[in-house]
Amino acid sequence: MISINSVKPALEQAYVKLMLDVIGRGLAMASQVDEEIKQEIAKFPVGFTISMDVFNSDAAFIAQVNPQHQLVLIDHASKKPDLTITFKHMHHAFLVFSFQVSTAQAFANDRMIADGDLGHAIRLVRCLNKMEALILPKLVAELAVKEYPDNLSLKEKLTGAANIYLKVAQSYIKGSA
Repeated sequence: MISINSVKPALEQAYVKLMLDVIGRGLAMASQVDEEIKQEIAKFPVGFTISMDVFNSDAAFIAQVNPQHQLVLIDHASKKPDLTITFKHMHHAFLVFSFQVSTAQAFANDRMIADGDLGHAIRLVRCLNKMEALILPKLVAELAVKEYPDNLSLKEKLTGAANIYLKVAQSYIKGSA
C-alpha cells in the first residue's frame, strides 16, 4: 500500500488529475458498452451534465448525456452542471483514487459532497462502482467499491474491461472521448 507521507503534494495532485481523466473517459466508454451502466445513464435526461472535481483545483471531468443516452466528455459546461461531485481536499481524492478509501466511505466521512439531486448522485455512484468492478482487478475493486457484485462472471469482467480499456485507449489516441 502507498504511504501517504512519502508522496509529495505535487505528485499527489498529478495522480489525482490523471485519475479523474481516466475515470471520466472510462465512465463515458462504459456507458457505451456495459448494459447495466447504459440502463442507469438512460434514466438521466438528455443534456444532463455531470462533473467531478477537487475543491480549489483544476482537476476535473465534465460529461453530458447525449441523445443516445451515453455519457460524452465535454470541455466545459455552458451552465452549472446538474450534478457535481466535489472532493473537499486533494488528499481526500488521492485516498479514494489510490483505493485506500472507497467512494462510499469518503461520502460517509464527509470528504466529498454532491451538489445536485441525491437520487442522481446515487445513480452515478452505482455507475462508478460497476465500472470499477469491471476494469479493476478483483482485489483492488473490492477496496474501491462498497460491495463487489456477486453476479459478475469472469467472462463479463474480462469482456467489459477489454472493451472499456480499448475505447479509453482510442479516446486518448483520437484526443477526445
